[in-house]
Amino acid sequence: MTIPNFETLMLPVLKLFADGAPNVAACVPVLKKQFNISDEEASELIPSGTTTVLQSRAHWARTYLAKAGLLMSPRRNLHVVTDLGRQVLASQPERIDNDTLASFEGFRDWIERSRLRDGADATATHSSLASVAVDSAPIDERQTPEDAIAAASGILDAALRDELLALLQQLSPQRFERLIIDLLIAMGYGGGDLANGLMTKASADGGIDGIIHEDALGLDAVYVQAKRYAPDNRVSRPDVQRFIGSLTGEGATKGVFVTTSDFSREAHEYLTRVQHRVVLINGQRLARLMIQHGVGVRVRQTYKLQSIDEDYFADMSS
Repeated sequence: MTIPNFETLMLPVLKLFADGAPNVAACVPVLKKQFNISDEEASELIPSGTTTVLQSRAHWARTYLAKAGLLMSPRRNLHVVTDLGRQVLASQPERIDNDTLASFEGFRDWIERSRLRDGADATATHSSLASVAVDSAPIDERQTPEDAIAAASGILDAALRDELLALLQQLSPQRFERLIIDLLIAMGYGGGDLANGLMTKASADGGIDGIIHEDALGLDAVYVQAKRYAPDNRVSRPDVQRFIGSLTGEGATKGVFVTTSDFSREAHEYLTRVQHRVVLINGQRLARLMIQHGVGVRVRQTYKLQSIDEDYFADMSS
């Protein structure tokens, strides 16, 4: 039979994880048998050739279930059903699809995050540090091909951002600090030269995790603070105050404070009352910047949109 779409696979995938399947790879052979998928159909690859259609659709079923809070991942490549997921299964649904998942706040929040795009923001001190929301929606059959591509791109980016943040949580503090320096260099700070990015010693950093020299003589510098916090542990105003104090002690005026979580409202408000030029980058913004500047990610597939070259045909009409 034809390989089911990923929404049709949602309920079977959730049941398989409830029965103890550790990951998507373990689900695929069972799904193949359950849906009477032939060997030939099961070996069909997606256009990029990186995985099979069946595995890709099972993966996206798992991803959507996780965004709704029905699955969780204690570590990479291990997925378990949450209490919420078990409640859903206990209700004995005939089907789980996007309409079902839309009733969960976590899923709605994820879809909203998928609508974010990089853009200009007058409040940022560097154009690459900003993002604004644009109107894109989950894919459906009523969309134009261009709209569908934009929506799909947003969903792919949202999923990738969450994967990046999960990986960042597993890094050592020193490796995380190095990653932030690499990102800022990739964004053009320090003239894009890695030699201009320095990490301070962990034993005596004085509240400064890294320094990027913006000129050859080191007369102007950006000071960096990087906090690898859990999602529910926001950076507070005292944290930002200590960073400002460290800048003052170094005679510095510019800084970047990065966290994998977020900043409290009081932390943002405090910056409006100081003369230092400090940019705050939270987890979602950090992940978007990593994707935009190719740090920790790589291009897997490129799609080209082509249109008629009107200039080429302009002289042929007569």
